[in-house]
Amino acid sequence: MAPTLEEAMKRLDMALGLLEASVSRRLEAEKRRGGLETELQLMQDDRARLAVELDGALTRLHRFEAAADDVGRRVRHAIGAVQTVLAQAGQLEPEEG
Repeated sequence: MAPTLEEAMKRLDMALGLLEASVSRRLEAEKRRGGLETELQLMQDDRARLAVELDGALTRLHRFEAAADDVGRRVRHAIGAVQTVLAQAGQLEPEEG
């Protein structure tokens, strides 16, 4: 049995419908992928910016820690000097250690 022209047209129409659906899905997938690539690039840019900010914050923290250590040493030295002066004035027993 040879297919009639009408049957052939129906099959062709169905095949074209499937092709159009496939193309639509493909275009949508490409759009999503492009969106994901853009989002990934933005995230990578944010990560790089945050890494730079973190490095700066860590540098400032180390400077503050060094300054705090220096102030602590100076305060201990000043306390020792005051205690020595008071001890020499006879008003305080010098601390050991």
